[in-house]
Amino acid sequence: MTSCLNTENIARSTDGVEYHPLRPFLPANAVVLFLGSFPPQRKRWCMDFYYPNFINDHWRIEGQIFFGDRNHFVDQEAKCFKLNEIVAFCREKGLAFFDTSTAIRRLQDNASDKFLEVVEPTDIRALLEQLPHCRAIVTTGEKATQTICTSLGIPVIPKVNSSVAIPHTFNSDGWQICLYRLPSSSRAYPLSFDKKVEAYRKIFEFLDEPSGRAERGNYSVIIRWSASRPQNLTKSK
Repeated sequence: MTSCLNTENIARSTDGVEYHPLRPFLPANAVVLFLGSFPPQRKRWCMDFYYPNFINDHWRIEGQIFFGDRNHFVDQEAKCFKLNEIVAFCREKGLAFFDTSTAIRRLQDNASDKFLEVVEPTDIRALLEQLPHCRAIVTTGEKATQTICTSLGIPVIPKVNSSVAIPHTFNSDGWQICLYRLPSSSRAYPLSFDKKVEAYRKIFEFLDEPSGRAERGNYSVIIRWSASRPQNLTKSK
């Protein structure tokens, strides 16, 4: 696979300012854009992709939802995630990833979002322009949610497990894009793994609502998801 590492940004990260070490992952068929705050320090990574910290449960949650196996994307022997399988899965299912900050300062030597100072927020609308079928942006932390609300002029910060419509923001199929807030997949977040799984499952159920169909000329764009294994964004005459 093509590396997502942004070596230019890594090289220019000096004087306490870190520029985003990963390039945006934006499959053309993406229906969901996951936006965190910023990756942890590279010393905490086990792969060069999003949610790279081995003790973060994001990919275990995805494995449990889609395959009924929390370790589906886990290489237990190597203590890392299965990068190639994850990337192929995200391309197939239409899952996009980046973060709400393009440059930050760390106020403490840890992975906590609360100690990140945003130096340069991400141009989120520029990301959406590359995702013509995106229906929802998902955040999983307070700082990421606050940053995106400020950037996109969202007047009310959604509570965990709730969503708000993003003002004046529609995809190319005519759907108004929403911001959906989920609980953090970090183990520091005080919620059991099973409850996080059910919370994350709801975003896919949300995308399966009847509003998930829009007529476009002689075609209709349909998002088909099941409770266990969402299916691809497809077009049918």
